[in-house]
Amino acid sequence: MNRTLIFTIIALCSLYSCNAPKMKVDLIVTNARIYTIDDSFSIAESFAVKDGKFIAVGSSDDIASKYVSDRVIDCKGKTVYPGFNDAHCHFYGYGMDLMQYADLAGLADQESVYQKLQEYQRRTGSKWILGRGWDQNLWPEKSFPDNKRLNELFPDIPVYLVRVDGHAAWCNAKALEFAGITSQTNISGGEVLLKYGQPTGVLIDNAKELVFKQIPSPSSELKAKALLEAQKNCFAVGLTSVTDCGLSKDVILLIDSLQKNGELCMRINAMMEPSNENLEYFLKSAPYKTDRLQVNTIKLYADGALGSRGAYLLEDYSDDPGNRGLLMEKTSYYEDICQKAYNAGFQVATHCIGDGANRFMLNIYAKFLKAKNDRRWRIEHVQVVHPDDMASFGKYSVIPSIQATHATSDMFWADERLGNERLKTAYAYQQLLEQNGWLPNGTDFPIEDISPIKTFFASVCRTNSKGLPVGGFQMENALSREQAIRSETIWAAKAGFEEGRIGSIEIGKEADFIVLDTDLMNCPTDAILRTKVLKTVLGGELVFESETDQGKNHQ
Repeated sequence: MNRTLIFTIIALCSLYSCNAPKMKVDLIVTNARIYTIDDSFSIAESFAVKDGKFIAVGSSDDIASKYVSDRVIDCKGKTVYPGFNDAHCHFYGYGMDLMQYADLAGLADQESVYQKLQEYQRRTGSKWILGRGWDQNLWPEKSFPDNKRLNELFPDIPVYLVRVDGHAAWCNAKALEFAGITSQTNISGGEVLLKYGQPTGVLIDNAKELVFKQIPSPSSELKAKALLEAQKNCFAVGLTSVTDCGLSKDVILLIDSLQKNGELCMRINAMMEPSNENLEYFLKSAPYKTDRLQVNTIKLYADGALGSRGAYLLEDYSDDPGNRGLLMEKTSYYEDICQKAYNAGFQVATHCIGDGANRFMLNIYAKFLKAKNDRRWRIEHVQVVHPDDMASFGKYSVIPSIQATHATSDMFWADERLGNERLKTAYAYQQLLEQNGWLPNGTDFPIEDISPIKTFFASVCRTNSKGLPVGGFQMENALSREQAIRSETIWAAKAGFEEGRIGSIEIGKEADFIVLDTDLMNCPTDAILRTKVLKTVLGGELVFESETDQGKNHQ
């Protein structure tokens, strides 16, 4: 073929291409710095969305030459990321807290708690006084309270106050009376704290459930309102997907119905609590999946929390000789549920804080997993791991599911509980990452703040908002910025077997993305916490827009 003919064909192809009609799409995002979070961590400028999915990703010129839309977002150089995915939270519980509980988080002394509770009672007139978030580690005395003052203030109304970690409750005498709790009460996997032979009102782990069961059940209407309020707040911080850890059958079915009627849009990976009702209903068939909901995981608890000394340790607490914490159930209980999950093709995800709990569950998992696999069984929190057990995560492909803000919340007192030697492999995120090459990250909200940007900051900087400790807490286990953003997007999706449909900005995936006013990959560290979410888009539909951004950047 001669050169003239070749150039003629090229010219004709070029002319045809230039004159080819542009495809009409639902949305175009342009003039942006787009972190796709694909395998290459590539950066684009523009993408097109049709029918709720990304159909093209590339340069602004390339997308403009091929696609046209009535909806165009000109980002004017702002950064775009896939929607954040919280790999471990309590979405429904957070919503119910907003509806029913006094917020006791961050209060610096007991008197502030009493004042908050009195304000709550004057405002609500409730038949139960409920609160959440108290933390004795913030108080001058740093010791568990008793209920003397609660009894004086509220002699006839039961009071139930959940500690910040969710693993202890502080109750007045009326609440203990409702539950039949006395100095003689014993419960496996829990403890009724005594002082001078009488209950103090503080209940650890399973013991607090005795009172919780007495609280009147909320109506379906209140539950629905709680879910929608939680969704609103999550969209505002850039979350488009969450893993809700430990739900009952009725809540899961309520979520499903609200999603199907279009009220609840949030993508939810619902871990079921291990009740007989849940197991009989969900394990009888394959994992349940819709466009917005999946149920394929059983959530277990091996131990309690470090802050309330309920985490199960291999050796005594450094600040409480003779106490190693608690295992919540007998070995046979965990083995039975793991066998059912294995047979049904479901995941298992187990709360493990202490090194004793982590070893205990790794050994149980090993009986079923045996070697490397793609079951993606998870251990949640993995806060303290004995050095001898670290390699088991890789050996059995067990996924460590972390929450980076736990490290920066606990770092000022964790050494008191653990001592310096055990602290070296506590909150060891880089060591855990090395075991499988990836790990999911979350907040555990409402135990921590719902903001994924705060999770990113804690992962990378390992300090609190005031920049303390100087130089960061055990920086050898800080995540890089790329690792941190992956842990909150594609790796969080992978932990729920959803990496093929969400977690990155790639052709064919759901068009879930956020627009930020700051480039998290390149900004100074002191700018991270000032980052604002400008837009949150789920399935190509705008679900949040900041007040400062409303009406801007649209064509």
